[in-house]
Amino acid sequence: MHTKLHATPRHGWRPRAAALAATAGLVLTTFAAISTPAQAASTLGASAAEKGRYYGTAIAAGRMGDSTYMTIANREFNMITAENEMKMDATEPSQGRFTFTNGDRIVNWALSNGKRVRGHTLAWHAQQPGWMQSMSGSALRNALINHVTQVASYYRGKVYAWDVVNEAFADDGRGSRRDSNLQRTGNDWIEAAFRAARAADPGAKLCYNDYNTDGINAKSTAVYNMVRDFRSRGVPIDCVGFQAHLGTSLPSDFQANLQRFSDLGVEVQLTELDIQQGSNQANMYAQVTNACLAVARCTGITVWGVRDSDSWRTGANPLLFDASGNKKPAYTSVLNALNAGGSNGGGSSSIEAGAWYVLVNRNSGKALDVYNLATNDGARITQWTRNDGSQQQWQFQLNSDGYYEVKSRLSGKNLDVSGKSTADGGAIVQWTDNDGANQQWRATVTNGYATLISRLSGKALEVQGASTADGANIVQYTSWNGANQQWQLVRVG
Repeated sequence: MHTKLHATPRHGWRPRAAALAATAGLVLTTFAAISTPAQAASTLGASAAEKGRYYGTAIAAGRMGDSTYMTIANREFNMITAENEMKMDATEPSQGRFTFTNGDRIVNWALSNGKRVRGHTLAWHAQQPGWMQSMSGSALRNALINHVTQVASYYRGKVYAWDVVNEAFADDGRGSRRDSNLQRTGNDWIEAAFRAARAADPGAKLCYNDYNTDGINAKSTAVYNMVRDFRSRGVPIDCVGFQAHLGTSLPSDFQANLQRFSDLGVEVQLTELDIQQGSNQANMYAQVTNACLAVARCTGITVWGVRDSDSWRTGANPLLFDASGNKKPAYTSVLNALNAGGSNGGGSSSIEAGAWYVLVNRNSGKALDVYNLATNDGARITQWTRNDGSQQQWQFQLNSDGYYEVKSRLSGKNLDVSGKSTADGGAIVQWTDNDGANQQWRATVTNGYATLISRLSGKALEVQGASTADGANIVQYTSWNGANQQWQLVRVG
């Protein structure tokens, strides 16, 4: 935020010959249900998830006792950001003494309700604790790196993405760095913060976040040039956040601006969206949503608050719910735009060599995952709530026979049918590359969903028993085109 302090091994049902003979009417009815298109999603988070994206909100610990507020947050959103509770002054009020009580309240509530968390923010010129405001030079730089390291380490494995650095560029029309105590420690302070964050939490997405960068202008171009430089030099940066605090009109080059950042190979996220109320509010919310849907690496949208009465923009009524918690026309326009989005669920329609993908199961919405961050041969493969960590990222390597080996980014090992089994229910593990047929897969992509068939057994990769639980086993099973055998390929790198 640029206004610094916000107002506060048994399988599930599948067709078998005996069942067809005994209960033909039931099975035919079931097939009809499977083939019928699903009804449009009725909440923002569910609809966004169908498009391979998230729709989130920012919440405040001080409002968590408000039942209307929490009901809306829980029902509608699948990504949560803490408004102030994870900022520098909140987490390290005195040097070396860290407090996470209110941040934990938000994070734990989000995770226990099946949501992901965006961390906001590790390094910022504003909302610094008093002890830090008076520091300078190497003492400040060392304190900054320690803060980034300690906070990111504490939340390691719980945060999907961090706004590592917030608002480091000035509004001077020239794209200059903001003059701040952090900037005066040296121009490399942003790079240093990102490197420290990666070391502290290798699985979290690392984002740069700023405001007044919604269109192509001097400030957004300066950020673009920094990101391009970071990418060229291997500085770890995964995403760029656009706060999108908007008035009554949208820059004509809004989507083009998102696209040019995406073309650098980073994700783009709308991180603090709110739009001033007026005759164009609902239309603008739809435009913003459609722009994100049109950019493949736009992974999600967060609105900055739940109800108008919760907004830091007093009197602007810039959110999707009124003060009483009623849905506004802007809400309906967003939901309609999400439901009208592309039918492939945001998944890739083809497989690109060298790219990294998260494989999201169509039935459960969870990602193919190396259990417990294991790197050993034989570690089991499960499904887990998507967090885009390296244990959920996979690369397809095509061989000369037209089959793929599927390699884990975390371990460098391949998806493997354990023990070269050809049986239904054969376990899927990871194993060192051995060019075996049990490590080779035929991939067919239809409408954004892939089916992976083992070269050895001819059976499909599936979530056992059509489970929707975290930790459910991945096995092979006779292909029957079930949703638990279909995987959305979400490119992440």
